[in-house]
Amino acid sequence: MKDEIIKDGKFRYIEKGEGTPIIILHGLMGGLSNFQGVTEHFPKKGYKVLIPELPIYDMPMLKTNVKNFAKYLEQFIEYKNLKDVILLGNSLGGHIGLLHTKLFPEMVKALVITGSSGLYESAMGDGYPKRGDYEFIKKKAQDVFYDPEVATKEIVDEVFATVNDRMKLVKTLAIAKSAIRHNMSKDLPKMNTPTCIIWGENDNVTPPNVAKEFHELLPDSELYWIKECGHAPMMEHPKEFNEILDSWLEQRKF
Repeated sequence: MKDEIIKDGKFRYIEKGEGTPIIILHGLMGGLSNFQGVTEHFPKKGYKVLIPELPIYDMPMLKTNVKNFAKYLEQFIEYKNLKDVILLGNSLGGHIGLLHTKLFPEMVKALVITGSSGLYESAMGDGYPKRGDYEFIKKKAQDVFYDPEVATKEIVDEVFATVNDRMKLVKTLAIAKSAIRHNMSKDLPKMNTPTCIIWGENDNVTPPNVAKEFHELLPDSELYWIKECGHAPMMEHPKEFNEILDSWLEQRKF
C-alpha cells in the first residue's frame, strides 16, 4: 500500500482526504491494502477516509473478541474527535461495525457491510492444523475469491506466516469462535442505522443467503450484488464496488 501509516498514541492508521469520515474496518486475515480502490476514490468525492489497524493480535487472550474490537473502534473515533461517521467493514470488520453501531448508535450515520460475519460464516479453523502445507494454505486463500488470481503470492505468504505463528493462530481461532458466538440476529431488527449491503454472488465464506438475511433483519437496508465475485468485493471489483457505494451515499445524501 502506497499510503503512509500514521502512528499516533496507541493507534496506527491511514488517513486521506477531508470531509465526512468513512472509517474502513478490515477483516481477520485482511490488511489495510485490501481497500486501496476505496482509499483512492472517496477522498476525491469529499470524504475523509480512515483505516485503523485493528489490534487483532495485540490484545490479551481473554480480550481477543469482537466486543473489545468494537470498543477499540469507539476509542479511535473519540481520539480523532469524529462525529457522524460512516463505517465500512468487510468480513470480521463488518461484524465489528455492526456491533459498534449497536453499542454506540449516536456516533454512526451509516453502515456499509460486505461479506460480513455476524450471522454466519464457514468455520475458519477447519483446515488450519495443516498449517505447514503452503499449497493447502494457498488453496484456502484462493477460495476466498471468485478469481483465484486475486490471491497474490503476497497475500498467500501473509496468511501462511500468520497460521504458522502459533500465538497468532490461537488468537485467529479465538476470534473466529467469538464471531460465531456473537450472533447478531436478535439485535439487527432494533438497529435503524441506514445500511448498504454489498455482496459477492459467489461468496463461499458468507454465502449469498447471509446477505439476504441481513437485508431482511435490518430495518433500513439496501442490498446490492456483484457478479463473479467472492468474499472481498472491494478487492475483486473495486470499480463496481465504488460505483455502488457512491450512488448509495448520493441517494441518501451522506
